[in-house]
Amino acid sequence: MTKKSILKEVLEEIKPSENDKKEVESRVKAFVSKLNKGLKDAKAVLYGSGAKGTWLRGGFDADVFVKYDYKKYKDKSDQISDVLEKVLRKKFGKVERMHGSRDYFRIKEKDFVFEIIPILEIKKASEAKNITDISPLHAQWVKKKVNKKLMDEIRLVKAFFKAQKIYGAESYIRGYSGYITEILTIHYGGFEKLLRAARKWKDKEVVDICKYHKNVMMELNTSKLISPLIVVDPVDKSRNAAASLSYEKFDKLKEVADRFLKKSSKKFFVEKEVSVEDLMKKAGKNKLLLVDAAPLNGKEDVVGAKLMKSYEFLLKGLKKYGFNVKDKGWKWDKEKRSMFWYIVDSKKLDKFEKRKGPSLDFEEHVKKFKKKYKKTFNEKGRVCAKVKREFVDSYDFLKNLLKDKWLKDKVKGFKLRK
Repeated sequence: MTKKSILKEVLEEIKPSENDKKEVESRVKAFVSKLNKGLKDAKAVLYGSGAKGTWLRGGFDADVFVKYDYKKYKDKSDQISDVLEKVLRKKFGKVERMHGSRDYFRIKEKDFVFEIIPILEIKKASEAKNITDISPLHAQWVKKKVNKKLMDEIRLVKAFFKAQKIYGAESYIRGYSGYITEILTIHYGGFEKLLRAARKWKDKEVVDICKYHKNVMMELNTSKLISPLIVVDPVDKSRNAAASLSYEKFDKLKEVADRFLKKSSKKFFVEKEVSVEDLMKKAGKNKLLLVDAAPLNGKEDVVGAKLMKSYEFLLKGLKKYGFNVKDKGWKWDKEKRSMFWYIVDSKKLDKFEKRKGPSLDFEEHVKKFKKKYKKTFNEKGRVCAKVKREFVDSYDFLKNLLKDKWLKDKVKGFKLRK
C-alpha cells in the first residue's frame, strides 16, 4: 500500500460517522443543558476537540468549560472550583475532583467522559487569573485556522501520537497536548509535513506560528524554555505551550516519524499493548527486570505522577550504580495494576569500582580520602580508591533499592519478578 492509501484507510477508521456526530451532539447537549440549569453567574459551554471538530471515533472525551462572570469572580477565582463542585454533586451525584493549576472535575457516563473545567470568562489572555481561563481562546483560534481537510489531518496526528504513547500533557505523561498537536499540524500544514519536520528537529526547536518574537530564546522567560520544543502560544505570546513536554516524548516522536516515513504502515496507528512475552523477546540475551507496582488510591493525576516518579527513581538508581540500561518503560491500567520494566546488560559489574578523589594539590583533602579508603592510588593528578561493590548483579541491586524509604509514600508496594 502507498502512504496515501494507508492514510486514507486510517482516516476512514478514526473519523466519526454522521451518526456518531449526531449521538455525541445529542448527549453533550443534554449534559450541558442539565448543568446550566443549576448554575448562577456562569454558563457551561463545550470546548476542546468536540467543539473544534477534531475528535476521534470510539469513546468521547468532552471538555465542558463553565465560564464564570469575570467582574464578580476575578478577585476570588480560587473559589470557583468549590462553587462548581457543589452544583455538580447536586446535579450528577458521582463526581471526581481532579487536581490541576485550578481543580476541575470528571464525570463518567457509560463510554463518555465529561471533564468540567471552571474558568473566568475573559476576552484576552492578559485578563486570565489561571492558565485554564485561556482555553476558550485556544479553541476559538483553532476554529478560525482549520478547514475540513486540516481537521482530518489533525485527527491523523492525534491517532498517531496516541498509538505511540506520546499524547497527553498530564504530569505522568508529559507528552503532546491536544492543543499542541493542533498548533503543529496547522503550522506545518498536515500530518505528513509535520512528521517530515519533526524528524529533523533540534533541541530547543522553536515554533512561533504568529511570528511574535525575533529571538524567542532571548525574549521568553527562562523558566519557560526548559522543554526541548518551544511552541509560542498563538493567543499568549509570553507562554510556551509545550513547556511540560519531556525529552523522552520529544525524542520518541523524532524516532517514530523517521520510521513511518521510511516504511509506512497502519501499525503505527494501532496502540500496542506491551506484554511480558514481547519484552522477553526484546531483551534477548540481556536481563529483563520486571517490577509490579501497586498504585495508591486517589486522584488519577496524583497517583500517576507518583508512579512515574517511582519508575524514574529506580531507573536513575540503576544507571548511577553503573548498570547499562538498554531499554525501559512502564504502563498503568489507570486502576490497580502498574508495571515497570528495565532491560539491562546481562554482564555483571566488576567486584571493585574506581572512586575518584581530590586533586593531589589539596594535601589535606587527600589525607582525609586516604583515611577513608584503604586501597588508594594516583591517576592523572588525582587520588583514587578501589572500592568493593555491594552489588554486582542488577536483580540484587534493584531488589535492595525497592526497600528505599523514599518510595514508601509513592505506591502501596512492589514486587520484583524472578
